[in-house]
Amino acid sequence: MLKKILYAFAALLFILPARAELRVDIVAGGADPISIAVQKIETADGVSSKDAATVRAVVENDLKSTGLFRIVSHDAFPEYVKMNDMPKFKSWAAIKTQVLVQGKMTVEKGKYKLEFYVWDVNGSEQIEAQSLVASKKSVRRLGHIMADAIYERLTGETGYFDTQIVFIAESGPVGNRTKRMAIMDQDGFGMRYLSDKNTFVMSPHFSPNMQTIVFLSYYNNDPMVWSLDLNTGEQRRLGQFGGMNFAPRFSPDGRRIALSLVKDGITHIYEYDIESKALRQLTFGNSINTSPSYSPDGKKMAFNSDRSGRQQIHVLDLQSLDEERITYGDGRYATPAWSPDGQFIAFTKIADDTFYIGIMSPNGRNEKILAGGWFMEAPSWAPGSRRLVYYETERALDDIERISHIRSVDITGQNLYDIELPDDINGTEPTWSPRLP
Repeated sequence: MLKKILYAFAALLFILPARAELRVDIVAGGADPISIAVQKIETADGVSSKDAATVRAVVENDLKSTGLFRIVSHDAFPEYVKMNDMPKFKSWAAIKTQVLVQGKMTVEKGKYKLEFYVWDVNGSEQIEAQSLVASKKSVRRLGHIMADAIYERLTGETGYFDTQIVFIAESGPVGNRTKRMAIMDQDGFGMRYLSDKNTFVMSPHFSPNMQTIVFLSYYNNDPMVWSLDLNTGEQRRLGQFGGMNFAPRFSPDGRRIALSLVKDGITHIYEYDIESKALRQLTFGNSINTSPSYSPDGKKMAFNSDRSGRQQIHVLDLQSLDEERITYGDGRYATPAWSPDGQFIAFTKIADDTFYIGIMSPNGRNEKILAGGWFMEAPSWAPGSRRLVYYETERALDDIERISHIRSVDITGQNLYDIELPDDINGTEPTWSPRLP
């Protein structure tokens, strides 16, 4: 467990000129990135220089990956500023640095303590100062949390670097692939398996408190929703529902799980109360209804249905059970995912033999396509609603090898990149976690 402490610092002993606050516009596409210099982390006795270098590299890579920041080359630094010394702001401004970051690592009761300062060069003032304490095995997390603090200070938005992604790791030939549930840091590091190679699994999703993952398992060739306790590793079947059930999603309060259940050949969405174990039917009729996604306040649910004759996205009021179709564009719409801030619904669109990942307002307006390709699906939001993760499968002309990538894109449709996986792994069905506890 990481402990975070904010330190208050005395005001600088000189008068600062009036100025506009340094802030990144995270919505506007094509905005010039802020130039940020991250100094070498100071070290005290007992601190590994390699660990200090790792923290610095993680911070730089996290910030650079957003497309909102330009990392100043180390070779261009005009000086090295020790902690508690005042930077020579004119020297840093001369190389067009806008933000300067200092850090120092010490050992405290057998753990690492990381202190860091953030300076607004043009304003000649310190704008952030924090201290973090963690075990020596949590070096990368120290870097991610430090990057989150810098990102939040400069954008005003929730950071998403100290997070994980759960996904399906596929390996082997196309016709006989092994599908295992796996988890990794949001930047691809630390991948580990959560299921064995003998059971076919799909559709993993996190609980809001990060303690549980729900997923579809074909254990004993019986497709049912299971849960995995990330602390103990214990797996449990969710319940006996009398039919195939799939596409599980937690409610924002973690008390309910929405899922699709097939009964008498008809697929409807149900809501399972974890405490009472009661099952409530939410959709009715003879259509296929699946891919439920709660609104962040838990009052509504987006889902896709073919009740209009073609797969479209609908929104359901969970109190009245009134529903409204919100997509009317060309093609088919599927896999809705409500953003954490409630401002968007992400979706998969299929039109003209092409798959697209896009976002729209919760009323279905202002549709914006972010990416397109031969096959892509399963958008999932990062905390803060700035970025999405999804997977894309490349078309294989010989049908012998088909490669699937996990990709991330921001809400402007820019700064798209692959999350690197081991060479023999294909990644599908990613879900972004909440911030780690």
